[in-house]
Amino acid sequence: MNRFCVTLPLFITAAVTALSPAVAQSCSAEGTPASCSVPGLLTLTAFSVVSLQMSTTATSLASPTAADFNAGFNVSTGPTLTIAANGPWTVHIRSESALWSATNASGGAPARLNKPAADLGWSTASNGVFSPLSIVDANLATGAASGGNVSTVFFRTAYSWTLDTPGVYTLVVILTLTSP
Repeated sequence: MNRFCVTLPLFITAAVTALSPAVAQSCSAEGTPASCSVPGLLTLTAFSVVSLQMSTTATSLASPTAADFNAGFNVSTGPTLTIAANGPWTVHIRSESALWSATNASGGAPARLNKPAADLGWSTASNGVFSPLSIVDANLATGAASGGNVSTVFFRTAYSWTLDTPGVYTLVVILTLTSP
């Protein structure tokens, strides 16, 4: 008989404990002073949040001079990027197309229709190592959680006396900010 009395209270306690998270909690108090507390659980799910701001959406590259053609390139300053993220982040860069788009600018030789995107190099330093642009994402910059990392993109355009005829050349560059 004692065994039955001990088992029954344990069973009831287990059932009440198992149900308590699903049951609303309340309390009451009487007397002076009266105090009553009820615990509550709050849950917050914070997802990755990223922000990429560019100082300009269009960059005019420096027109080449005779010295630039002789050197084979010139360097232009591109946009300044401001990156904010609540976790690690990466900015990727790529070209939308494998070729520049070209429009004739004079009555002479037609603009070069097959100027490759790789003729545009990019770097985060004006005198740094320039990587050729392609249609495949490349890591431009990475960082840790921060409210405002700033990075400037520099472009180096390759020129050839025999290939780069007069014209207006445009290339869409895509910057993508990701956070795992």
